[in-house]
Amino acid sequence: MHIEIQRNSDVSITKQIYLSILDHIRSDLLEEELQLPSVRELSKQLGVSLVTVVKAYQKLEQEGFITSVQGKGTFIRKTKMEETSKEGTHSYDWQLSVQDYLPRSQFARFHQVPEKIHLSSSMIDPGLLPNRYLEQEIHKMLSENPKVLSQYGEIQGDKALRQAMVEYLQRMDLPTSPDNILVTSGSQQGIDLIARTFVGPGDVVVMEAPTYPGAIDVFRGRGATILTVAVDSDGMRVDLLQNLFDKYSPKIIYTVPTFHNPTGAIMPTKRRRQILEIAKSTQCLVIEDDPCSEIYFERKPPASMKSLDKDGHVIYLKGLSKILAPGCRIGILAASGSIFRRLLAAKANTDLGSPLLTQKAIIPFITSKRMMDHLKKLRTALKIRRDLVLAILTLHSPEEVSWFIPEGGLNIWLTLPSWINTDHFLMEAKKEQITFLPGSACYPTEQENHHLRLSFSYVNEQQLRQGVTTICNLLQSAIDLKTSQDSSSHF
Repeated sequence: MHIEIQRNSDVSITKQIYLSILDHIRSDLLEEELQLPSVRELSKQLGVSLVTVVKAYQKLEQEGFITSVQGKGTFIRKTKMEETSKEGTHSYDWQLSVQDYLPRSQFARFHQVPEKIHLSSSMIDPGLLPNRYLEQEIHKMLSENPKVLSQYGEIQGDKALRQAMVEYLQRMDLPTSPDNILVTSGSQQGIDLIARTFVGPGDVVVMEAPTYPGAIDVFRGRGATILTVAVDSDGMRVDLLQNLFDKYSPKIIYTVPTFHNPTGAIMPTKRRRQILEIAKSTQCLVIEDDPCSEIYFERKPPASMKSLDKDGHVIYLKGLSKILAPGCRIGILAASGSIFRRLLAAKANTDLGSPLLTQKAIIPFITSKRMMDHLKKLRTALKIRRDLVLAILTLHSPEEVSWFIPEGGLNIWLTLPSWINTDHFLMEAKKEQITFLPGSACYPTEQENHHLRLSFSYVNEQQLRQGVTTICNLLQSAIDLKTSQDSSSHF
């Protein structure tokens, strides 16, 4: 179990140990009933006092994540509804002695789940995607060019696809060239390539709070010092960002300015320019993650930060998996200058290029009118589902619950009473075969546990109605129980 201690951090060492172990538990990197190192062993390993480790363990035990057995040791406690399967009768406790460098991997466990009503991951209902057309294109391509299966593609990506993406991005008012585009295996690989190339232990990365959990996992894995900036209805707050730059020297700003994940906020053009000016004045990189700016319900969002960038500070990421073909795992990265060349080298070291077959498969669709028609239909279908969820929340949710109304994207961000821990509430929802993303997964450092993200894009309208109504009823029951207990305590 790897615990990164940042001694110059504003977060106490006790809290860093607590958060690191908690991240390991929530990421399923530590099995339930597994024995943790003793207080003495961990304090020696980390070079900290016994008292520091004791306090971290005590906090974890108070919150029900670990349990101490006199004379035996400290163990991961069973906090999940499901039982962990045992592989035979063998003990694998010895494996803890094999050092790893994974501080957390929370997002993966919410991506594919067994629950019937899947509200946890921002995926789109397969029934809304052009599966049959892409199937026909693959058959046609293989028929006309069977050698595509026996060829490696270019490391940078198929040139025809890169040209098609240039034209696609131009329709979004983002000028670029095929030479400045790198094809990736989804935008997640783009984040990883940037982190592998430019982020090392102790480098400062600024992220929104809350933010996309998959990016947190990557930057934490590189040993970055993560500083956070709160998000309001216009996205990342520039005043707080400037305060950080007055005290530190961040290397990277990671932001989701359009239909922010998880809140759905849209950053106005003025604020995008302000962030870009901060990056220019400090020689900082900006990662602009754009998963679904095409999915707008009322009006087109502002132009991307990359379109405003004249000096090569912005690295732009666009995923096509969500809106077109998740099975193809295609994304693009747009950058310029030596930044791009170094990222291309990182791509070569990683996989020597994304699969050629899937790149070729989507070119005819992207370059045809079908793509624009598909996006128009997709916006209509998802707006209907968003409106359904908002109507159910308005009708059935407790008055103590609030939410942000997104003008696009795939998610709705709910804020619950501060005493409700959504990690624990998730266990109750799972009993009803419902899952959502707890807010704790979306915070890089100081965690807020009373939020949750509902993704309305994956399940059909009947399942949405059942799932959101049940969540509202469970929340009302929890609030009623708390009110009853508080009343009883006064007698």
